[in-house]
Amino acid sequence: MADEPKGLNKPVKLKADLASFLGASELPRTEITKKLWDYIKGQGLQTKIENGAPQNAGKYIVADAKLVSIFKNTKSTSKSGKLTDLTSIREGETINMMQMAAVVGANVE
Repeated sequence: MADEPKGLNKPVKLKADLASFLGASELPRTEITKKLWDYIKGQGLQTKIENGAPQNAGKYIVADAKLVSIFKNTKSTSKSGKLTDLTSIREGETINMMQMAAVVGANVE
């Protein structure tokens, strides 16, 4: 009998917006992150400048209409006490790629 997946490889339940975006109701966090990055890269939604135009490279992610629906669910405080509040993000605005973990965490149950 195979061992149950643990930690980041354990499937988690996706909240509605993310489930709709990814077309799945449960996925491991690693797979969620990979699929989000595949979409971001596929759409060329990276930029080197905060709130800059998409350049397909850089540490900022430009929110398109589909990503806004996922990013706006994010309001969490990290263990170090840093608040990530993307509830008022609008299309064309950016998030730092380091905020992706908070986004994933906010969109799973």
